[in-house]
Amino acid sequence: MIVDGVKVNFIGMDDATREEAENYIGYVRDRISTPLKSINVKMCDDGCVDVTYNARGEKFERIRRITGYLVGTTDRWNDAKKSEEHDRVKHNIFE
Repeated sequence: MIVDGVKVNFIGMDDATREEAENYIGYVRDRISTPLKSINVKMCDDGCVDVTYNARGEKFERIRRITGYLVGTTDRWNDAKKSEEHDRVKHNIFE
């Protein structure tokens, strides 16, 4: 079922309603800042509900600061600037 652009999968809940899906979507949206792609709602053996979700990645453009200038791409740089960028320490992006 798709609700508000989010694919909702109910596992082990054959009688789930659209209202329940909207409630689960609202629950997750209140706790994350990225747009939702899908939600999986699974009924566990102990009567609890397990909710997992996938979020869409945010698009961004990398900006580099080389010798005091902010630039988006390096296609117009000379060899010295390209070498400087190559020698810099690269930090990992954690999700």
